[in-house]
Amino acid sequence: MVSHLRMVLLGFLVLVVGISSGAYGAISNGITKKIERINKRGPYLGIVVPNSFERDPLLQSPSFVADDHFPHLDFSGKRFRIGELGNKKLNAGITTQLLLSLFKVEGVLHYGIAGNANPDLQIGDVTIPQYWAHTGLWNWQRYGDGPTDELALESSGDYTRKIGYLEFSDYNNVSKNGKPVANFLNNVWYQPEEIFPVYGTPEVRQHAFWVPVDKHYFTVAEKLENLKLGSCVNTNCLPRTPIAVRVKRGASANVFVDNSAYRSFLNTKFNVTPIDMESAAVALICLQQKTPFIAIRSLSDLAGGGSALSNEAGIFSSLAAQNAVDAVVRFISLLS
Repeated sequence: MVSHLRMVLLGFLVLVVGISSGAYGAISNGITKKIERINKRGPYLGIVVPNSFERDPLLQSPSFVADDHFPHLDFSGKRFRIGELGNKKLNAGITTQLLLSLFKVEGVLHYGIAGNANPDLQIGDVTIPQYWAHTGLWNWQRYGDGPTDELALESSGDYTRKIGYLEFSDYNNVSKNGKPVANFLNNVWYQPEEIFPVYGTPEVRQHAFWVPVDKHYFTVAEKLENLKLGSCVNTNCLPRTPIAVRVKRGASANVFVDNSAYRSFLNTKFNVTPIDMESAAVALICLQQKTPFIAIRSLSDLAGGGSALSNEAGIFSSLAAQNAVDAVVRFISLLS
């Protein structure tokens, strides 16, 4: 079963088995020596960010101090920045698998902005979910089949009806005798991802849907709830001061969700708050590698609209990104 996680776009499929050199090595001797010298100063807390828009506020923070000897390392088209934040050693990179393969990393912190599926929260709030799922792996059911009909390849263990489904006829604009008419798009069933844990039996797959964050990290995150966060962009201010809050679940898919009906479905079906495109991919890699993980996501808009605030993401994305960074800096200081 081939997964189409956001990891494909981020380059997570570049798997490095080990740091090797010589005629058949994927890493040059020069890079290998630099990595060895960097790792001698570890272990590090790895920080994974989606893009430069969300990364730059952290690098520009006065709390971040680049390493004097190795401010960054370029490898396989990625730049890994090394420094300290609140006296905690960091190794910030885009690619989680490369990060864990090359460097001595004790845990991974992922942060950024996200769409909001929970109408009880607002733009600028910082969310820390306890569980993440990749909700972009589907089994799209044949028209005419229903919830009790077996899915294609279900008997071989590739697909399942345990997680639940989205029925398109629930969102039809027309009905007959007060009930939605059949929709040719039928049902989409949500599927778990395949994982191959490093300490598992080789080539024996496991399945994962709700991936928990690290228990200790999640406990520490509770102390963020009194964090003071920004609420204004120029003269545009939010109705209340944003808060940092732990929530039950977040969801990722390689889909940008700007649809209120689907937002409502994710919230009511799965109890999801933040919706993004990367966190679940990072969570799944960390699960496979048995590495502690947590994600901190600031809400930039109510996905699909409906908020009293106009042009939500366009106005408040920069504020949301800064609030996420402020929460990250505080979280790392608490870890220290």
